[in-house]
Amino acid sequence: MMYAPAVALSIGLRVLSEAGDASAALVAAQAPVGAHTDLDALHQLAADCDVVTFDHEHVPTEHLHALEEAGAVVRPGPAALVHAQDKLVMRQRLSAIGVPCPRWAAVGSAEELEAFGAEVGWPLVLKTPRGGYDGKGVLVAHSLDDAADWLGRLDAGGHLLAEEKVAFRRELAVLVARSPMGQAAAWPVVETVQENGICTEVIAPAPELSEDLAAAATEAALRIAGELGVTGVMAVELFEVDGGADVETDGAQFVVNELAMRPHNSGHWTIDGSVTSQFEQHLRAVLDLPLGDTRARARWTVMANVLGGDYDNLYSTYKHVLAHDPELKVHLYGKSVRPGRKIGHVTVCGDDLDDLRERARHAADYIQGVVTQ
Repeated sequence: MMYAPAVALSIGLRVLSEAGDASAALVAAQAPVGAHTDLDALHQLAADCDVVTFDHEHVPTEHLHALEEAGAVVRPGPAALVHAQDKLVMRQRLSAIGVPCPRWAAVGSAEELEAFGAEVGWPLVLKTPRGGYDGKGVLVAHSLDDAADWLGRLDAGGHLLAEEKVAFRRELAVLVARSPMGQAAAWPVVETVQENGICTEVIAPAPELSEDLAAAATEAALRIAGELGVTGVMAVELFEVDGGADVETDGAQFVVNELAMRPHNSGHWTIDGSVTSQFEQHLRAVLDLPLGDTRARARWTVMANVLGGDYDNLYSTYKHVLAHDPELKVHLYGKSVRPGRKIGHVTVCGDDLDDLRERARHAADYIQGVVTQ
């Protein structure tokens, strides 16, 4: 998805691909095969690049420092990216700079978890500090017994992130971009709909969101980007809560759930729904080019994710969904199909939100084989 704007900007894009037939390798002319954990492969990639950036956070932090020490330009840099790689580091820093967060603790034993549960109440949300995504690495624990297996697998001196289970109205996301020169831009705040820990729908802008809350959430996201020294696109995932119900939020109407320092699923709607997509903006930001306009092209944009299931003949569905809805935009990622995997998305823009949501959901369901007409 970054390749098309790279071509438009006359930027060469070189991708380290996990396999020769991976989706990025099918698009990029230069796609050497290698693992993101292989430092030699990273050095070889960086040697032919002006800037190294990422589509996920799982490159080992020590490898990124090694690239910088060898003279590579890494954006975002490891000092910033670690806040998206390690949830404990993120919580510590966000709390230190006064960003509203759920009440949390680093727990390394049953006794520490029991004490935190007594303080904030059960159930609790446990997270592995590194490696989790799309609901993976997250456990809702209703008692100490529920967490026994996780605690038992901790390495000596290891910790889990324990958080209060936030009673929230809905989930929101703020997408921002920041360049080395310090220029920053933000897209409209969106609502994200989650099912089984996976985002299934994004509505831009978030319906019935007050101007004050939208401004406060955007200000917080831009402040995080500045304080952490982020370069590129960053998504800030939020819970909308009842302001004042918990003194820990100091009356704020949101708490930050997680960060992602890369183009993010909550921003895929920008490909069709914004003047500048998150993918073009990420390239502009990491190359220190002037940032693009983030205004929406329509009153509403709805994006529905296509998830993998038992049906893998995706191309045969094109004729139906495109004929059924000529305004629909379909994006499939070239990934192999497996249950629950994000394998594409559809987007529709317009003035009638209920109609857009129904059209987007029907198209996504038809492509993944949930409905047949």
